[in-house]
Amino acid sequence: MLRAVFFDFGGVITESPLDGFARLERERGLPPGFIASVNLRDYHGNAWARLERSEVTPAEFDGLFAAESAALGHEVRGADVLAVIHGELRPAMVAALDVLRDEGFRLACLTNNVAAPSDGGGMGRYADVLARFDDVVESSKVGARKPERRFYEAACRRNGVDPTECAFLDDLGVNVKAARAMGMSTIKVTGASQALGELAGLLGLDRLRALADG
Repeated sequence: MLRAVFFDFGGVITESPLDGFARLERERGLPPGFIASVNLRDYHGNAWARLERSEVTPAEFDGLFAAESAALGHEVRGADVLAVIHGELRPAMVAALDVLRDEGFRLACLTNNVAAPSDGGGMGRYADVLARFDDVVESSKVGARKPERRFYEAACRRNGVDPTECAFLDDLGVNVKAARAMGMSTIKVTGASQALGELAGLLGLDRLRALADG
């Protein structure tokens, strides 16, 4: 029986960071998908991965990402990338959190993120939404990131559940695949209606179905 629902944040609760990347690419005349392609090279050891584990500072990331992107043909400063990663909220997904809380599910946000800046930015802008979760598991604080097994293990341990008791929603296939391998019921998110429709079927909740149908 499923007792917990784990959500990625960017690309699930909010629009995808890829939308911000695409805007930056258009502004700079970069090839479509270029920024994501930098992040996919040396996936577990590149600048992005190291930043999400807090192994480097944002200031260090700025130069490291510039070097990695330049090696692929187009220099982009890391600071410019970080400036566009926060998307707009998806209202239906926020409403779903309230439904799931009412139904007694434990809710956790599993996010690959970077340490909050001293000015209170970053995910602080979403404080009202994050307060709906019982737990927020941040790669920058755990020292591991999705799709690393120890990140998911930490999330389950912190929330007192077995992976087989969890549903997990994420927009990246690599993260979904790793969670599924541990026994979680998974949904790869391509949009709010699709995700909520699949979650409604998984949990048998008509109230989620109504949100999916708009």
